[in-house]
Amino acid sequence: MYRQDAIDAEMLADRVAEFRAQAERRLAGELTEDQFKPLRLMNGLYLQLHAYMLRVAIPYGTLSPLQLRRLAEVARTYDKGYGHFTTRTNIQFHWIKLRDAADILERLGEVGMHAIQTSGNCVRNITADPYAGAAADEIDDPRVWSEAIRQWSTFHPEFSYLPRKFKIAVNASPGADRVATRVHDIGLYLTRDDDGALGFKVFVGGGLGRTPYVGPLIRRFLPAGRLFSYLEAVLRTYNRYGRRDNPNKARIKILVASLGPEAFAREVEDEWEKIGTSTDLPDTELARIRGAFSTIAFEQLPATSATFEAARRSDPALARFARNNLRPHKRPGYAIVEVALKAIGATPGDIAAEQMEAVADIAERWAQSDIRVTHEQNLVLPHVKLDDLPAVHAALAAAGLATANANQITDIIACPGLDYCALANARAIPIAQAIAETFADPDRSELIGELKIKISGCINACGHHHVGHIGILGVDKKGEEFYQLTLGGSGAEDAEVGKILGPALPAPRVARAIDELVEVYLRLRGDGERFLDTYRRVGMAPFKEAVYADAH
Repeated sequence: MYRQDAIDAEMLADRVAEFRAQAERRLAGELTEDQFKPLRLMNGLYLQLHAYMLRVAIPYGTLSPLQLRRLAEVARTYDKGYGHFTTRTNIQFHWIKLRDAADILERLGEVGMHAIQTSGNCVRNITADPYAGAAADEIDDPRVWSEAIRQWSTFHPEFSYLPRKFKIAVNASPGADRVATRVHDIGLYLTRDDDGALGFKVFVGGGLGRTPYVGPLIRRFLPAGRLFSYLEAVLRTYNRYGRRDNPNKARIKILVASLGPEAFAREVEDEWEKIGTSTDLPDTELARIRGAFSTIAFEQLPATSATFEAARRSDPALARFARNNLRPHKRPGYAIVEVALKAIGATPGDIAAEQMEAVADIAERWAQSDIRVTHEQNLVLPHVKLDDLPAVHAALAAAGLATANANQITDIIACPGLDYCALANARAIPIAQAIAETFADPDRSELIGELKIKISGCINACGHHHVGHIGILGVDKKGEEFYQLTLGGSGAEDAEVGKILGPALPAPRVARAIDELVEVYLRLRGDGERFLDTYRRVGMAPFKEAVYADAH
């Protein structure tokens, strides 16, 4: 993985020293909250309902064991013993004291971590496929490009005060989108042209929140070597024409929708021509970055493992885990392991300090010291030998991390909601827990198959509810928490915004409504159909009838 150099270390140390002085002035009463707010947000520090929250960047979702252990230390020393992974692959600590914030940033900086650009109207954390370097069908390693974009965009003077926050994702597998690329401000699909040259499909203007859009394709093939001048052209166009008078209409998705994708693309092309090639990444710099991601020495192994097969036959728990949480690897004798942070009754995305340390130990011993965070609030061990899978499963089980429900109905995305967030209208965590408990039977969960439920506590859509197969949005009705359901969304390669099922439901009714929707699906599904496939084939009517029959 990429490791910071002396310049990175000096920059982080300087930033911590600057923030320490700012925080001390706030604690001494020399700065008002209004004066301090933009300073703390530049360092990822939010003021939520009960305490400060620190959002730490995990670029393209990649962590080393050393970094994960440092996050565990922060959780244990400065928080309540846990952290929360988000849909941008960041980690949040929700119980931070202002007097400790600079010390935390200093400890993180020592291992190359920070909270820079995790807030503000700038280019936020770059996200990428969590199977990077392991997926058999990837065009190129998306971490290489994500790291290059991270370096280019960090402290970029022209793009530090955009009309609104800006999110970029990089996808590398033509048949699978594991990073919700098309609901980003810029979505990049690695591809090759007819001559085999490497490049990108460029989607611009996706996004969720108050007005959700799936990003349209504005360039079918961008030569890889021209990426940075083209990104600059997109951002300059947005900086010039994006609305600054209304934060609800300031995202680039509104600009693209108002101009139309073709007109917006022409503006970008005109700007790109003016920029020329002067800001494109030199081949030598790209090679330097690429070198950081090509250090794994895979062994020559047979495609199957007698050790693993014997263990799977004798251990039903391992067999279930293998069915649901293992993915094929590009190298024979290896597997990709999904570590679901979605135990029944737990808070989706939460992980205790002791669990972080356990994952760090497992990665160090059996998984090439490589850990990934997914936008679905789970972890991935991307390089595990088949021979080692029984030991890995046993170690995960001992840490309470062997829940075998990846991509199933209990693998729910949920934002922190009204339990923590000052912007939320309703709670998300208890709804997720109630649904998971309703479908706690693992046999039933497997029978249902892939079904992605996503929950947001407000219209800002941090839980990606718009693109859930079943989406759930918390709304406030005269001080009471209600929940609006949507069906048919997807954040994958078949990206689509879901449609509203009907009137919002009170909190106690939500889990039963999900059960009713599932029963309709099980009754109507064809061979091999997921919930999403059945919904798309039969339409909304039977699902709506099942949930609202008592209202007629």
